[in-house]
Amino acid sequence: MEAPGGSRPVTVSDVQELVRRKDELEAQIKACYELLESQKGVGMNEPLVDAEGFPRDDIDLYQVRTARHNIACLQNDHKALMKQVEEALHQLHAREKEKHARDEAEALAEAQSQSQSLPQAFARVNAVSPGSPASISGLQVDDEIVEFGSVNVNNFQNLQNFATVVQHSEGSPLSVTVIRGGRKVHVGLIPKRWAGKGLLGCNIIPLQR
Repeated sequence: MEAPGGSRPVTVSDVQELVRRKDELEAQIKACYELLESQKGVGMNEPLVDAEGFPRDDIDLYQVRTARHNIACLQNDHKALMKQVEEALHQLHAREKEKHARDEAEALAEAQSQSQSLPQAFARVNAVSPGSPASISGLQVDDEIVEFGSVNVNNFQNLQNFATVVQHSEGSPLSVTVIRGGRKVHVGLIPKRWAGKGLLGCNIIPLQR
């Protein structure tokens, strides 16, 4: 694992290894405390001499001293290891934040490049009647039209262009391309008679450029 200022970045498996070592240390500390408990519950601070100052003969002094020494060493190791775990988690978190920021920047750059490469719209849908051919095709209010059959930004003159295309396409699929939410969307529109007025059931207005 990378020490602070090292060259190799911390990985999730590094953290998992540190946690495994932490669990091992805690198991060893627990075993030492259980040994002390078995020696008349002597613990870490109980005196090892009797009231007269002689070494106690009711416990294994060597085992108690060894267990106390091991606990002190293991607790120091545990403290140092916990610091390593904390630093490793901090590095992982910081790298995740960097990655998230980089992903957001890339997504923004992609969106901007898409918007720059979008074709120019020349009209906008400002009303769509429910149940109309326009509504059924998926056309939506605020869709900006870049292609309506044979009509595009280069040959569009006025709304009569739409009427002409619609009349010639009654009952036939009409390819319509719009910009919606910064993306180019293709809509298959079939102009036809319905319960409402006209063959489309939507209102289109020219865009003022």
